[in-house]
Amino acid sequence: MPFGAHMSIAGGMDQAVWRGQKVGCETIQVFVKNANRWKAKPLAIEDISRFRQALRETRISPVIAHNSYLINLASPDEDLWMKSLDALIVEVERCAALEIPFLVMHPGAHTGAGEEVGLNRITIALNEVLKRTDNSKVTILLESTAGQGSILGGRFDHLTKLLSESFNPERLGVCLDTCHIFAAGYDLRTNDACEETFKEFDQIVGLDKLKAIHLNDSQGELGSRRDRHEHIGMGRIGLEGFRWIVNNSELSCLPLILETPKGPDLKEDRDNLDILRSLQKE
Repeated sequence: MPFGAHMSIAGGMDQAVWRGQKVGCETIQVFVKNANRWKAKPLAIEDISRFRQALRETRISPVIAHNSYLINLASPDEDLWMKSLDALIVEVERCAALEIPFLVMHPGAHTGAGEEVGLNRITIALNEVLKRTDNSKVTILLESTAGQGSILGGRFDHLTKLLSESFNPERLGVCLDTCHIFAAGYDLRTNDACEETFKEFDQIVGLDKLKAIHLNDSQGELGSRRDRHEHIGMGRIGLEGFRWIVNNSELSCLPLILETPKGPDLKEDRDNLDILRSLQKE
């Protein structure tokens, strides 16, 4: 069960790997470009080489990418939708060049057009992205959301609809975020609650589609729809839910990634990783 955290790519892609090693990560998540800009300089061969060398030396694996916050495949605005589609294709291509196997993406927000319209827009876009990156081995992971506003992905049936309507479902999977699903109304505070929530996920989506988990406690209450991450054990979920997750044999092969608040010295990542490892039974 590899533990890790999201790492900054400031200074180069390889620097994210070294930062991860510094705090004790076995896996990391990164952006493959500036997450707040549409454009990005092409990856230089030297950058790719340094990144791969850092991974070989640290043995950090797997690396997971997260897509840009600007992308919205559910948008009813045609210009934004096309821009988002093209941007996602670029990110898939960058992942392929870096040999990153997974790209996590937020499904999108329908911005008032309605759930059905938004989900259909995402399906059409994903099918086009997968078609235009047909030779790629990169798997796109749909991230569960808190369901705030018009954002889709806050219910498990949203995820299964997107998976089931794909022309290339083998290149799609799911990344669950503990803060998000808790805020969306799926309880994780006790062993029984975790059993029920993951049983429901298995029945609706399927555990075989789960490829990664973001481990974040929640500042908001159950069902609050507040996407506010908190340090492990310091939020409304509490330690018992995380203890259940890190000791569940069915989840043992999944990368578990922190997205909790951190300062420049990354002490918070070290502390959260220590807590998670302390919850594991011998």
